[in-house]
Parts: sequence; structure tokens; C-alpha cells
Amino acid sequence: MTSQSQGIQQLLQAEKRAKDKLEEAKKRNGKRLKQAKEEAIAEIDHYRLQREKEFRNKQTNVMGSQGNLSAKIEEQTTETIRNLTSSYHKNLESMMKKLLMTICDVNPEVHPNFRHAV
Repeated sequence: MTSQSQGIQQLLQAEKRAKDKLEEAKKRNGKRLKQAKEEAIAEIDHYRLQREKEFRNKQTNVMGSQGNLSAKIEEQTTETIRNLTSSYHKNLESMMKKLLMTICDVNPEVHPNFRHAV
């Protein structure tokens, strides 16, 4: 009976060692998965930061050129207004004279379509 109980004890000890090895393997596997997950998150964060930086650079280039474009348009508009104002002041006197002459110099004439009653 003692040999049977020793055999059983050896089997129990072997089973316990197998369970311990399994537990340890699961822990190592869990650690490896956790480490792989952390590395993947770090890589994703690095990639995201890189893409955001590229996006900001492109956005700055586009918005910067639009800012220059808007300043250029503003300058052209100001120049056009200045030219129109200058032309207005230069031609104001002569246009007023022409307008007054046309209005005040009336030559009464009978219209060619007018028919005299006979």
C-alpha cells in the first residue's frame, strides 16, 4: 500500500509541477502580450504624431498662401479705389460743365414726327 501511496504522491506532485509550469507559461505569455500591446500603442502614437505634424505643415502652407493671396487682393482693391477716386476728382469739373451745358442750352425745335393740322 505504501508503494501505491508513493505512486499517488508522485502523480500528485507531477500534476502540481505541470500546473505550475502551465501557470508560469500563461504568465509569460500574458507579459509578452502586454509588452506587444504597449509597443503597438507606442508605434501608433508615433505614427499619429508624425501624420499630425505633416498635416499641420500642409495646412500652414495652404493657409499661408491664402493669407498672402488675401493680402494681395486687399492691396489691389485699395489701389483700384485710389485710382477711381483720383479719376473722379480729376474729371469732376469737366463733367459738371458738360452736364450743365446739355441741360441749360435748350434749342426749341419741332420734332420731325410732328404733323401740322391742316
